[in-house]
Amino acid sequence: MSGSGTGERTQPHAAELMRLRAALKKHSRVNLTGPAGVGKTRLTRQLRAATVDLDSDLDLDGDHGPERAQETWRSWWSRRAPEDLLVVDSIDEPHRTAALRRGLDDAGVPRRLLFVSRRPLLAAEGWTDSGMVTLRLQPLPDHRIEAVAADAGIDDPEARAVVARLAGGVPLLAAAGCRALHAGAEPSDAGAIADQMAGELLERLGRELPGSRWRHALRLLATVGAGDEQLLSAGPDLFAHLGRLSVVTRTPLGLSVREPFRTVLETAYLWRRPTAHHAVRSRAAAYRHTLLTRTTDPSKRAELVGQRLFLTGDPQLRRALFPASESAARIDVAQQADADDIGRLMHRWARRGGFDPARAERVTERWLDHGPSVFRLARDGDGRAVGLASLLPVQDTTSDAMEPLLQQHTGRFVTGPRSGGLFLGAAYATDPAAHARILRDILACAVRSGHLVVSTATPDYQLLVRGLGFRAHGSVHDDVYRCGRRPEVFSNAFTAAALPRWLDRLGDAGTGGAGAGQPDGDLVEEIARALGRIRDPAALEGSALLACPATPTVADLRSWLHSAVQRLADSEETADAEAGAILQAYYLARRRGTHHQVACRLHLGRATYFRRLRRGLTSLAVRLSTASPDPGCVVP
Repeated sequence: MSGSGTGERTQPHAAELMRLRAALKKHSRVNLTGPAGVGKTRLTRQLRAATVDLDSDLDLDGDHGPERAQETWRSWWSRRAPEDLLVVDSIDEPHRTAALRRGLDDAGVPRRLLFVSRRPLLAAEGWTDSGMVTLRLQPLPDHRIEAVAADAGIDDPEARAVVARLAGGVPLLAAAGCRALHAGAEPSDAGAIADQMAGELLERLGRELPGSRWRHALRLLATVGAGDEQLLSAGPDLFAHLGRLSVVTRTPLGLSVREPFRTVLETAYLWRRPTAHHAVRSRAAAYRHTLLTRTTDPSKRAELVGQRLFLTGDPQLRRALFPASESAARIDVAQQADADDIGRLMHRWARRGGFDPARAERVTERWLDHGPSVFRLARDGDGRAVGLASLLPVQDTTSDAMEPLLQQHTGRFVTGPRSGGLFLGAAYATDPAAHARILRDILACAVRSGHLVVSTATPDYQLLVRGLGFRAHGSVHDDVYRCGRRPEVFSNAFTAAALPRWLDRLGDAGTGGAGAGQPDGDLVEEIARALGRIRDPAALEGSALLACPATPTVADLRSWLHSAVQRLADSEETADAEAGAILQAYYLARRRGTHHQVACRLHLGRATYFRRLRRGLTSLAVRLSTASPDPGCVVP
């Protein structure tokens, strides 16, 4: 039942072929680009044009590249009419692009040329004035990749779904995944399937970069998300070589591997070397933490937060924020001319959430009363609006637009001590990759603003916000959208001081870094600091413990600490009772003294006293880290 693995019957790029033909009719020089294995060569073959493949038909790798190129072009001129189309394929290595450009300048060219490369030629030296028009071949949607897998003889729907998830729309990876399944890999063996994909990918990339030293560095880069020389422990030469690979791009934090190749390489690395993979990710998380605590640039801080979220490894966050596919969408503030697009997308958002359209439209109108700039629009490569997010500044002048979705919580955020920041009321995109880009943009905006309030009646978003560790404030009184669900309200601080602790908590949850019953040292220190300030409510306003679900306010925090210490002192376990007595005597008693005085009063030796003190603080930290919020503060 095996097939070709290329999906002949599915015609994967039929629409792209029409776009390519239209571009060739309009322009004399077109550059078809796209990632390795996306199907560029197969697409150009359907043009039935004369083709020169630089991997097989023309040697531009030696010292005589330009001369050979000139000779070849003259030969082609003599045999073809000016209206003939010439396709030049496999223009991927830097020396090939340079030699080809010199050869073209010396020899002249036919009137119509189609250049096929993994990276745009306009990014190569000497091509910026070539009059080139770039057409990017995008990966296929998942259902088309599943059709490719079916053509390859993969009958199991679960197996086809795994191939589609890992391949990220790239037929080369899909075909490799199918071969892995035919060779005996189980659909549950994502690592084994990805390893086959990674091997074939690295073989293709070997044509761009000789040698093998860069291969391990590439999978390390895929594991850390984005990396500079220091994080990758790579010298300048190796770092520069990585940057020239077609699957690698430059980001504000260094190099990064494009999706879906990043996911494939990391999944294969995790399968081959799980302990090393964990060590690499942990080291990268510590490195990001250090940079985050040192930076004063809000934009840089937002980038670091995104990378730190990536490094948690949490499956839910990875699926939502970092899917194994790449979106070409660009996000910016909406303008007055975007009103129709906003209305159209918000209508789709309402339909997806099962909301009453009329109710959703009234909420949208309230937001738009404050101008289209309260929306951020995502546009695809052709400029079409494919997603949006509503982000209102939290202030008195916008309270009317937020009140229907905040209701009894409005005052807390508009006039309370934690006022300011942004309010998120809606987020929507037509595909998962664009949606992930919008979510990351929302978080970046939150980092720059310092605080984010969310109101959502959608279960998926509620689950995501909880997974992000936001504080739950409970539901509003009314079923605002007449969907059978009341919106729930969440918030999170994104100040420079709050970010490291928030990200560390998420990192512990995602990687299992905090052992069962073993809170991190920072939480223990925060407990001690709060106990030391328990008589000063104003001082407790800045406590990081207010981010915990069980202690959302200063009053809640003081009450919880008193109660927890009393329970500890009442314990039947002698050591716990002694620890509770120490906490009462040193922190809560009206007649406080020094540690030495308290130890003498309780008839404890110095060493025993400090062991019990540490035991008591640790016990409280464990209880707080696992405590549920007050039942009145959340939806049951």
